[in-house]
Amino acid sequence: MKIAQVGEDILKTPALPVEKYVFAQIEFQDFLDELLRCMLDANGIGIAAPQVFDPRAIMIIASKSNPRYPDAPDMKPEILINPSITDHSADTCWHWEGCLSVPGLRGNIERNNWVEVDYLNRKGQSKHVRYEGFLARIFLHEFDHLIGKTWLDRVADPSHIMANDVWMEKFV
Repeated sequence: MKIAQVGEDILKTPALPVEKYVFAQIEFQDFLDELLRCMLDANGIGIAAPQVFDPRAIMIIASKSNPRYPDAPDMKPEILINPSITDHSADTCWHWEGCLSVPGLRGNIERNNWVEVDYLNRKGQSKHVRYEGFLARIFLHEFDHLIGKTWLDRVADPSHIMANDVWMEKFV
């Protein structure tokens, strides 16, 4: 799978909901597996279907410690289909983010400290979860891809953008 890069139209287009009948299709389940493999091969901690030129509202969150995020908590990859935010914290925090679709750059982005989410899992079952801290940040970052945004749309000031190599030298 090819990862869309900033400037490509798919990254500015709101995602389409996945219809219930699709969940039973082998092709759909294969796509979910391919999306997960693509994210893992790219050493990502999250990915959304629009990032691989698929217009559907699908994301994966898979936090794990790696060279770009050494303090990230480890979790089993979670596939979220048609996610919706049901509640979020009023308080926020700033943190540096990278993106597979914005290679070579980092942005210091303000996000909510926690978020509650309804979604469907890969079997089409309804789920509700609350993400806090770094996991909330990953969710919100990937959710942005489903509403046609990247972290670049959230930059408050140009000084909040840094080359990834400079960020690695300063913060890792």
